Amino acid sequence: MKVSDAVKNRKSIRAFTDKSVDSELLKTILSISSRSPSGGNLQPWKIFVLNNQSMKKFKTFQKKWVEPESAAYDIYPKNLKEPYLSHSKKVGEQLYGSIGIARDDKEARWNQMFKNFEFFGAPAGLFCFVDRQMGLPQWSDLGMFLQTFMLVAQEYGLDTCAQEAWCMKQESVSAFLKVEPEYMIFCGMAIGYGDSDAPINSFTTERQPLEDWCQFV
Repeated sequence: MKVSDAVKNRKSIRAFTDKSVDSELLKTILSISSRSPSGGNLQPWKIFVLNNQSMKKFKTFQKKWVEPESAAYDIYPKNLKEPYLSHSKKVGEQLYGSIGIARDDKEARWNQMFKNFEFFGAPAGLFCFVDRQMGLPQWSDLGMFLQTFMLVAQEYGLDTCAQEAWCMKQESVSAFLKVEPEYMIFCGMAIGYGDSDAPINSFTTERQPLEDWCQFV
């Protein structure tokens, strides 16, 4: 598969089959992904993989967790300005509309959102953590690592969904994984084989035209 094909084919998958994922395959993809750019070669990512039985144990643990949790960071800036606010509202309406959820049906929207915390039914997933000492440049390295992973996963026939929503579950995730306190969660990622019959997987986000965000000087 060409890199350009992997970029075009990759999208966030929110419904998976129960087909299991080979852990050796995940190791291969992670090893390749470690070649992604890293300023100063810090390689700031710390990855925890859940697969098959460990995924089932984690979901059981999550359901039993009753302690209040606080978000590790703001997923979006407060007082988000235009045009970003409109982009966000539009994609939300399109996503929920693809599965017949009306704009004013808050309960159905919440129920769909909470599927994040079940990895959308994926048999495998990962959590990406970073040392709290790290700054914005290292966070950009995390993004490049995760993008590389998602593209290589496409090459090997796997689908993914990067999930910043997991930052709202930092206490329970850290407790299950026994993560040292100096590390903070960045995101999770659902990994598996997308359900081609699920209506939500037919949804593809739009991108703004080049002239809206690029200038040749």
